[in-house]
Amino acid sequence: MQLSGKERIVIKVGSALLVDRASGLKEDWLNSLCDDIGKLVEGGTQVLLVSSGAIALGRNVLKLPNRPLKLDESQAAAAVGQIELGRAWSQALSEKSLVAGQILLTLNDTEGGAGRRTYLNARDTIERLLELNAIPVVNENDSIATSEIRYGDNDRLAARVATMMNADLLILLSDIDGLYTAPPNDNPDAKLIPVVGNITPEIESMAGSAGSELSRGGMVTKIEAAKIATRAGTDMIITSGTRNHPISALQNGEASTLFKALPTSGGARKKWIAGQLQTAGEVILDDGAATALQTGKSLLPAGVTSISGNFARGDVVTLKTKTGFILGQGLIGYDAEEADLIKGANSTDLESLLGYAGRPALIHRDDMALNPSHN
Repeated sequence: MQLSGKERIVIKVGSALLVDRASGLKEDWLNSLCDDIGKLVEGGTQVLLVSSGAIALGRNVLKLPNRPLKLDESQAAAAVGQIELGRAWSQALSEKSLVAGQILLTLNDTEGGAGRRTYLNARDTIERLLELNAIPVVNENDSIATSEIRYGDNDRLAARVATMMNADLLILLSDIDGLYTAPPNDNPDAKLIPVVGNITPEIESMAGSAGSELSRGGMVTKIEAAKIATRAGTDMIITSGTRNHPISALQNGEASTLFKALPTSGGARKKWIAGQLQTAGEVILDDGAATALQTGKSLLPAGVTSISGNFARGDVVTLKTKTGFILGQGLIGYDAEEADLIKGANSTDLESLLGYAGRPALIHRDDMALNPSHN
């Protein structure tokens, strides 16, 4: 499996790969993976990590009993283990001259609906880390998440992060090398499926049940992750992470299952934006900005002539030309008062106007759904 040409890859690491119940962190394995990541970065690929392991590490440090943990015990273990996990990634990546940045998320942070403000904050922070050549290390915020709002596994979290960040590829490193026609531990005749073009009920039925001792996931959650990723235009691979240098092994032909992105699903998020029947305000653009949007540019404050509406950051607003033509809709990056304050201003003037260094785009191109004649 060749990864050259992939601009942005999300790699998910499970607890069982990273942590041994008896001895703790698997340092040699972690270092080998970071070596692989370093090579990807050298080749021009941006890499994001979604790493489990906080609870597993924390329960070792706290010497919690060898049984399923209660919610408050899991949260306590996560609080301790997240420090250990962050330190481990930071040290291992630094040896490859890479900088790690920790991101802790809950379900609402990646949904883009009711939690659209935190969604934008999370996405912008990760985007900035990538621009600064840092490696975002993402985990669920287990120390505060409750059973009602948690992902329950990092496979689906990884899929959400991959779609939020418009990644080309999501790689799930697992203790199994892909999807089989039946659970291979139960059926010796089970065969690996190298490529899945569409997730049918038959494919779902092959997933079996539950995960390993240290994992809350399993093949079922990996199929759910594949649904999320492929519907949003991101390819997903399941491959074994049990050996050292798992990404290099994948590139050298290690067994895997590729879930191919659906050809018509790349604009799924923009369809959601376009489908909002009621918008919270209007943004009027000058001719230059309207033309720039047609070429795939973000909307900068300099191209805005007027603002109307009482909207908050993350609300959907209508984009119009000076003649009243509706260009489309987008998620606004500022509250109405601030947007009105910086309209028409150059990016270099934002800090003096706002009192802080604001984001350069009023609406990012990824948060815009233009009408067909203006795409």
